[in-house]
Amino acid sequence: MNSNGNNRPLIIPALGGIYAALGDISETILRVVAGAALVVHGSGKIVNPMGSVGMVEGLGFYPGVFWSPLLAATEFLGGILLTIGLLTRPAAFATAIVLAVTIYFHGFVQGQGWSGSEKSILWTAILFFFVIRGANNHSLDARIGKEF
Repeated sequence: MNSNGNNRPLIIPALGGIYAALGDISETILRVVAGAALVVHGSGKIVNPMGSVGMVEGLGFYPGVFWSPLLAATEFLGGILLTIGLLTRPAAFATAIVLAVTIYFHGFVQGQGWSGSEKSILWTAILFFFVIRGANNHSLDARIGKEF
């Protein structure tokens, strides 16, 4: 296996050391940025957890008084867990489900298609990466020596 993580030779072999040296840190940056963005996005919802009752009921999630706070907690707390790398896989899974619903909402319910759901598709793909990979050595999961 080469330093690029597979058995294919690199076109520019000299870059192998750079890829190997920056692989973990680039994955960590992606996880921290994704988690922090979810925290920011969910912060408005966590301050007003009942603020999305009408929206979630409009999607068919009844009762809204249950789903709205769950949405707020998933985005905000899931973002915190993802940022620090604790329970990374379950946090990424829960937030990926929320984002998959937003793909449906923007793409189909509101009829915006790709242009309306593009960001949610990207977010879901990023979160799916962490569902499968978990966190790396730069995480609380690694510090406690266990992961989900």
